[in-house]
Amino acid sequence: MQQPDISILIVEDQTLMRQGLKTILDLEPGMRVVGEAKDGAEGVREALRLRPDIILMDVQMPVMNGVDATRAIIGAWPQARVIVLTTFDRDDYVFQSVRAGAMGYLLKDAPADTLIQTIRRVHAGDVFIQPEIASRTLREVATGRQRAESTPFDLSEREREVLVLLAQGLSNREIAGRLHITEGTVKNHVSNILAKLQAENRTQAAAIARREGLMQERGEG
Repeated sequence: MQQPDISILIVEDQTLMRQGLKTILDLEPGMRVVGEAKDGAEGVREALRLRPDIILMDVQMPVMNGVDATRAIIGAWPQARVIVLTTFDRDDYVFQSVRAGAMGYLLKDAPADTLIQTIRRVHAGDVFIQPEIASRTLREVATGRQRAESTPFDLSEREREVLVLLAQGLSNREIAGRLHITEGTVKNHVSNILAKLQAENRTQAAAIARREGLMQERGEG
């Protein structure tokens, strides 16, 4: 029994690029372009209406960019398979797209056969990032992991917990009760925190915690 064609939605604001992709894909056996969109917002609407097998998504577009569009599509339809196709090979676009749920990332100057292969691989359930981008991405991931493992301001895990509670306005006694440690231990942690943050007092330390995003990392309340 013959397999059905892979249905494809092209989300691209440049008309010539959109038409060129459609021509290439419609000529490929087993593939069929079922829809087009000229901006991210329209792409979201068409993706949820058509439910294509593959969505080719540009990054920089009017109304809604490709990263936000990908995030919106995946949020409403987790099974969607998005391939980001862009002229930009910046690492932040790669990370944002992958975090948004994209399963592929290709530059627009990639050969047509690479695009075709990527569509087939992603349709089969694989994740594919163009090799030229992947090596840089892996290096950045490794660097990011090293940064994550060394906590901001060299605070220990316990010191960060104390800082979050301190920033919420809890006293040393309340922090001790919450963390099941002694008040003396809390006092020592607070002294270390003030020194590491170069803060003069608890209020300043709390302000630094909020400014540096430490509250978001651990959550408030």
